[in-house]
Amino acid sequence: MLAGEHFAPLSPADLADGRDRALANRLITTALRRHGQLNFILHALLDKGMPGKSGTFEAVLRLSVAQLIFLPDLGAHSALFLAVEAVKRDPKARHLAGLMNAVLRTAQANSAKFSMLSDDLLLPETFGDTWLAAYGEDAIIAFEAALLAGAPLDLTLKEDDPELRDALGAVPLMADSVRIDARDKPVEALPGYSDGRWWVQDAAAAIPARLLDLPASSRVLDLCAAPGGKTAQLVKAGYAVTALDADAKRMERLAGNLERLDYSAQTVVADATTYAPEEPFAGIVLDAPCSATGTFRRHPEVLWHRSLSDIAGRVRLQRNLLRNAAKCLAPGGVLIYCVCSLEPDEGEAQAAWVLANLPELELLPVTAEQLLGLPQAITSEGTVRTHPGMAPGAQNGGMDGFFVARFRRRS
Repeated sequence: MLAGEHFAPLSPADLADGRDRALANRLITTALRRHGQLNFILHALLDKGMPGKSGTFEAVLRLSVAQLIFLPDLGAHSALFLAVEAVKRDPKARHLAGLMNAVLRTAQANSAKFSMLSDDLLLPETFGDTWLAAYGEDAIIAFEAALLAGAPLDLTLKEDDPELRDALGAVPLMADSVRIDARDKPVEALPGYSDGRWWVQDAAAAIPARLLDLPASSRVLDLCAAPGGKTAQLVKAGYAVTALDADAKRMERLAGNLERLDYSAQTVVADATTYAPEEPFAGIVLDAPCSATGTFRRHPEVLWHRSLSDIAGRVRLQRNLLRNAAKCLAPGGVLIYCVCSLEPDEGEAQAAWVLANLPELELLPVTAEQLLGLPQAITSEGTVRTHPGMAPGAQNGGMDGFFVARFRRRS
């Protein structure tokens, strides 16, 4: 497994200029997106398997094989030379410099064969069968393409401003979401950032808060709120918003984001499973902690850092959060439950669990009129399911995998 900590030394301060940073980002991103194929290649190249207690050897090897096989424009000589030099500088890996050289030369000799590996290797078996059953073969093919392509940048605009859209080169998606291609540009350098005219938010992540559909000035609770995208949406909609999260550092980030946007909300640092407000809320948005598998276009590492036991633990937490959210909701109030997960256990199965175990809540189906531009995301039960093979209207680039269910507390 390609552990994230292997790349910690590659900080911007260690790199000479923007070109070096772009190159490092390209190498790391390619290695992460091609992780499944690299597993296959390394298994074929290492007769005795990956050496144990070998420092940075595996990380350097993965980056170098990714360059040789999938980034041939960068040149084979630099991949070989730099890889050997890198392991020589690591006391825990220097004794493997000869093995590094031999393995990479074998990879180079077989690069044509390895470059033709099937995309079926891109997604881990942990999720493959479940996703195939849930979404179908065409969607899985789209998932593989989305993993390799990465994600464009989606923004939520504070106001509908044609001049700002033109300055950003933005394409409208749905409601106040737009999409730009800015993968090589710092977000802070984009027009409108410094004066708080938009915030970064995937088109799928912007759906849940829009479905609250309550009168202006309604008291609304944003549970598990940080870093604050949905909080900003709720403030924009005119609600009296309380944003809650258990992580004080993340709440500082939320407060900073709201300050940039010139928005305000009451902030609370507390455990969302036990929080007890003085009076119930008319609306609650619960963006529950989850496996985050729906974000793999921009975070490919999540595919390899999740296990079935991890998901089972998150399912238990989500149910505890749902129980307490129901207690915090006023009669007639609306609860939005959402997760950025492709796992049915965290989405569809949780909605069914709510209806079977929380009799005070009833499903409030989402209609096509409430999801203009994306009717295909509405399920037969009236919940919402998006995935990376889906996009608003005729746009390309997909969207995050999200599940959204809307409930109402019985009077």
